[in-house]
Amino acid sequence: MSTKNREKVIRQFHRQAPLFSALGDPSRIDLLMKLSDGKLHSITELTEGTSVSRQAVTKHLRILEDASLIRGIRKGRESLFRIEPRSLDEAKYTLDEISRQWDQALSRLKAFVEE
Repeated sequence: MSTKNREKVIRQFHRQAPLFSALGDPSRIDLLMKLSDGKLHSITELTEGTSVSRQAVTKHLRILEDASLIRGIRKGRESLFRIEPRSLDEAKYTLDEISRQWDQALSRLKAFVEE
């Protein structure tokens, strides 16, 4: 990979740091799983069947929203949330690029060792 391409991937990864940070919490992963059906969900729906308070869910939803993983929509007095799959696609692309870089580095190491 050229230096220019490597720098591009590094800049992209830095821009996505909040996204990866948001994904580092099990409660937020659980919320994303609930939102993965693509439908709009209220905070009440997202707290059903959990021991997590509405306040904690709201805090986690704000973090996910700040990372562009979800989008909140106001309908009257209620906030509804849905997943933003494009952000996950961008994260997957970044991780695939990092994986490709590692594969190339390991191939170079293998070739060096086998010489």
